[in-house]
This record gives sequence, C-alpha cells and structure tokens, in this order.
Amino acid sequence: MNLDATRTVRDIAVEHPNATRLFEKLGIDYCCGGGKSLADACSAARLSTDDVLKSLAEAVAPAADASADWAQGELADLAHHIVNKHHNYVRNELPRLDQLMAKVASVHGQRHPELLDMQNDLRGLGQELMTHMMKEEHILFPYIAEMEATVRSGRRVRPPMFGTVKNPVQMMIMEHDAAGDSLRRMREASDGFTAPADACISFQTLYRALLEFEADLHQHIHLENNILFPRAIEMEAASQ
Repeated sequence: MNLDATRTVRDIAVEHPNATRLFEKLGIDYCCGGGKSLADACSAARLSTDDVLKSLAEAVAPAADASADWAQGELADLAHHIVNKHHNYVRNELPRLDQLMAKVASVHGQRHPELLDMQNDLRGLGQELMTHMMKEEHILFPYIAEMEATVRSGRRVRPPMFGTVKNPVQMMIMEHDAAGDSLRRMREASDGFTAPADACISFQTLYRALLEFEADLHQHIHLENNILFPRAIEMEAASQ
C-alpha cells in the first residue's frame, strides 16, 4: 500500500477508489484540485497530515476496497458507467433541486438573501452541465470507445475531426472547473450547506440534496479528469 504525503491527492484517489469517500468527508478536493500533494491539501484544509494518512490506511485496507478498478478496465466501460451512474443522476436530480430551491428561496429569501445567489448559481450550473454532458455523450465518449476498439484490433486510429483527443478533453476539464467553482460559491454562501436554525423541512431537504449532488459530481469529475481522460490521451499517443 503506497500512501505517502508527497503523492498527489489525484494519484491516491486513482489507486485507491475508497479514498475518495474519506476525501469527501474531510473536504479535500480530489477532482479539480487533485494535483496538490496530500501534505499541501491537508495544510490547506487545516488537517493533520499524520491523522489523514492514518485514516487513509484504514479506508483503503484490502477488505474495504471493493470499488471497481477503473484504472485498469476498458475505457468504453468506464464511459458507459459515467453516463449511466453520474449523467443520469444529474439529469434526474437537477429538476428536483431547481424546484426545491425555488420553493425555499420564495419563502426564506428575504431573511436569507444568499438563497437568491445560490438559485442563480444552481440554474447556471444546470444549464452548463446539460450541454457539457451532451458533448461528452455524442462526441467525446464515442470517439474514445471507437479509438479503443481500433487500437485493440491492431488497426490505425483515424484522425478525429477535432485533431486530437486532447482538444475536447481540455475543454471538458475547463467546464469541470467552472462547475466546481459554482458549487464552491454555493457551499461558501450556505456555510457548507448548513441549514440555519429557522430552516423548515424543505430548507433542510434542499441542503441535504445539495450535499449529495456535490459528492456525486466530485466522483463524476474524478473519474473523468483523473482516469478516463489521461488514459485516452495516453492511448492516442501510443497509437501514433
């Protein structure tokens, strides 16, 4: 088990999928900000590096680490998993969040004006994610699956219309960063999605739902930024 505070958070998350649960709990960014060393990430989160390493060792113990090893599997299978689990979750959850936010903001917005800013961020995030997922499902993911099948058959990979897979990947990562920024603004405005003392059931439900949405999006972005995209770039380069 290779756990070292000098390794990046991203590398640890890729090698040990169960580590993402602990990172989520501790507020350590393993998707968009996963390029930091674990020591730097702990320092930024004001956490003891030794304590985090100890917790990581427990979280990624062989008996507990039953997550799929996407770092080794078929890229097409990983893309299919992302669509079925994460894209479908976003499509199903966004309308619910939008309705909850509208209800809560209309009732509590005067006493909690941060809700109005959060509502704008949520709507913008939803529009961006819907367009983003369409581009992945109709352009990038099909190309990755076709490229993988071509490489495995020993044939030459055809040049894509976008020149190289690096180009759409770079765009997707930029859009991931923008989505992460929207969620961070909502988190900061809501004190970490902590419902205030006067929150009704709908208010509490909204913040719980936003926490769940945030956790799913972090895992979603992690699978793409840290596993699918780097492996696709590496495969394309090796096929040249």
